[in-house]
Amino acid sequence: MAGDDEQVAREAAAQAEQAAERADEARREAEDAEEDATEAARDAAEAAAAVDPNDPLLDTAVREIAAQVSDEQPYGVPGPPTSRWSPFRIGLFGGLGFLAATGLVHALQAIQSVLVLLLISAFLAVGLNPAVELFVRRGISRGRAVGIVLVVVVLAFTGFLFAIVPPIVEQTQQFVDQAPQYLADLKKNATVKDLDDRFHVIKQATDFVQSPNLAASTFGGVLGVGKVVFSAVFSTITVLTLTLYFMSSLPAMKAAAYRAVPRSRRARVGLLADDILDRVGGYVAGALTIALCAGVSSFIVLLATGMPYPVALALVVTLTDLVPVIGATIGAVVVSAVAFTVDVRTGLIVAVFYLVYQQVENYLLYPRIMKRSVDVSPAVTIVAVLVGGSLMGIVGALLAIPIAAAIQLILAEVVVPRQDAS
Repeated sequence: MAGDDEQVAREAAAQAEQAAERADEARREAEDAEEDATEAARDAAEAAAAVDPNDPLLDTAVREIAAQVSDEQPYGVPGPPTSRWSPFRIGLFGGLGFLAATGLVHALQAIQSVLVLLLISAFLAVGLNPAVELFVRRGISRGRAVGIVLVVVVLAFTGFLFAIVPPIVEQTQQFVDQAPQYLADLKKNATVKDLDDRFHVIKQATDFVQSPNLAASTFGGVLGVGKVVFSAVFSTITVLTLTLYFMSSLPAMKAAAYRAVPRSRRARVGLLADDILDRVGGYVAGALTIALCAGVSSFIVLLATGMPYPVALALVVTLTDLVPVIGATIGAVVVSAVAFTVDVRTGLIVAVFYLVYQQVENYLLYPRIMKRSVDVSPAVTIVAVLVGGSLMGIVGALLAIPIAAAIQLILAEVVVPRQDAS
């Protein structure tokens, strides 16, 4: 037993010696580490002293100390985030927003003509869609139905051109040929003769209309004439092509647009959108009906009074009557002016007819047909046409009423219920 106690004592003494050695070694390592830290601090101080005091963070060592670099964060401790209301941040994003908005405005101005063609094509496609759906319901495929409707539209447009262009060219040529005689007759008036003696107005006008290059000079030369013709042909082809594409792809385009709406609101948005598209189609059908009534009645009166070119003049009335509010007046003024060139009696008959017909159209036909088609009040119709015409001319006047109908529907079904519930 005594031997065992001695053995345990020796082992304990040996362990104590090893512990003391490890303690001494740890103390030496701590002293070495302290010396290294002191040396590193001295080196950092020397490096900081060697750097420009105005910008002390250009040295890597100083940067590491200032950023509190460690093994876990080799690039230092992140600083506090920039304030959301920092003047720099507000100015930066405000400037970028202004530049983006300015660029967008310039881009829209640059492609304004293209946007107008797209808008016209989409309007025609939506307006002609009820006719396409009518053929589809009769068992015809949508592609063939679109082709049939487009062919009918092209034939109608071609017939209009063949009916209207020859009389315009012929009468324009007659006016140019007889213009010198008209100008000579003006000299019989004492006031006009006095002005001509002082300013030579009649002579200058006569030289202008007798110029062999009158048409070319009017349109800016041969290049100008070619540019006008090419632009008209290009725009027509573009509108027809886009209308064909939009009519063919209208169901797919509607489905894609509805998929972009959240599923919880998709059904209601679809119903509202379908109603808006139906109103646009109803407006086109109603406008065509009113214009057809004006054209047919004009043709009957012009034929009865013996007016030249009754078909062409009736087509002019039909086309201008498509423009809301002011279109019928424009057509009436043009045809009445032509009637007065025949004789005073014919001119009075035609003028009185249009005066009476416009009252019938404005207060009987238009309210009944448009009330059933788009359900827009007369006051809203007039305001919408005036605003649309001021913004986009004739195109804006044509699109004003269906857009007003869409806005009215959205206000009644979306905005007003939310306001009532709030």
